[in-house]
Amino acid sequence: MSDTVRYESGGGIATITLDRPEALNSLTVESKEALLASLERARDDAHVRAVILTGSGRAFCAGQDLQEHAAALDRGTGLMDTVRLHYNPIVTTLTGMAKPVVAAVNGMAAGAGAALAFAADLRVAAQSASFLMAFSGVGLGPDTGASWTLQRLVGRGRASEMLLLGERVSSERALEWGMVNKVVPDWDLMETAGALAARLAAGPTLAYAGIKEALEVASSRGFEEALRTEADVQERLAATADHRNATAAFVAKRRPTFEGR
Repeated sequence: MSDTVRYESGGGIATITLDRPEALNSLTVESKEALLASLERARDDAHVRAVILTGSGRAFCAGQDLQEHAAALDRGTGLMDTVRLHYNPIVTTLTGMAKPVVAAVNGMAAGAGAALAFAADLRVAAQSASFLMAFSGVGLGPDTGASWTLQRLVGRGRASEMLLLGERVSSERALEWGMVNKVVPDWDLMETAGALAARLAAGPTLAYAGIKEALEVASSRGFEEALRTEADVQERLAATADHRNATAAFVAKRRPTFEGR
């Protein structure tokens, strides 16, 4: 494993930390490969029931490492290889994970870094956090799924504003726009994100996966297909031990326990 990404697991929670604080956790080929490996590890570990994605130091992630990118341009290679080889698999794994993902945004989230946060299921931001769609500032379009996720969070008009003008959005404005779910003091970020992840990890993880599946279909396909997906998901979940046990607990007026089966 690379030392550019830290992976910690315990209590049903995997915490993935981008760990290049001296470079604002900007993404090199090495760190992108390590991030993908960490996400796949969390996805495949049956003991992991929720995931936290965060950054070390004063930034969440500044996006693509432009020094490495400039060197690639000098060699005659562009960004297309890294978009297809790295960013697309990373965001596909992140959004497709059948476990809830919490982004703990500890500082600046720019470009692909902001898109990683947008791809999470829930976002908790430190008060000092901010978001910047930096792509147009370097003559590029969006990647890492930002064109898809951002407008579904804030609407097309505000997504266009962020992408075209490339202006920083504060944590308070992000909360107002629905870009994040909660803003907390900087010192309370990881405790809040940890408590949220722990709540999710103790919850009905199979139901969470079904909810994510239904939302994914409903956000991009027609009404009839959304109804079919809801029926398929509900039929599948109705046969689980978690559903049977939770129903019995409701009738008995006791707190349910979910085991993910």
